[in-house]
Amino acid sequence: MSISMYAASVPVFNQMLDSLSDVLKKAEAHATAKNIPAENFLQARLFPDMLALTRQVQIAADFAKGVTGRLAQVELPAYEDNEQTFAELQERIAKTKAFIATLDASKFEGSETRNIVLRPGTPKEQTFTGQAYLLNYGLPQFFFHVTTAYALFRHNGVEIGKKDFMGLR
Repeated sequence: MSISMYAASVPVFNQMLDSLSDVLKKAEAHATAKNIPAENFLQARLFPDMLALTRQVQIAADFAKGVTGRLAQVELPAYEDNEQTFAELQERIAKTKAFIATLDASKFEGSETRNIVLRPGTPKEQTFTGQAYLLNYGLPQFFFHVTTAYALFRHNGVEIGKKDFMGLR
């Protein structure tokens, strides 16, 4: 028995976007309780050459919508990447989840063998089968950015653990 591309993607992205949203709420509550400016979290980096927390969340959302949208062969919504507050990051996650919710499982049928071309016509062009795109590129990229956001909060004292990361309630 095989798993569908829809089942291997949409529920995973939804679970982790929910957990990212919950972790953002805990970080905001922590900042408020400890009287720490939100900016200290939103612009936090693990090392100076890494992207800030806001960008980590933006990229995670982009991978969730991009991977699912490409597999379903639908036009991707464009986001401006201008979020600067916890509330704006929550909105980004919510609109990403709303987009994913519009994707019917039937649109994913046959996507495992469909060619997915990233950055077409550029020196960075890459072509994947849908399955390789999801399993070897999209999910690892998504998890990298969600994990980095989690690590930034944990490093900065937010009391979260593995259950928070996993989104287990």
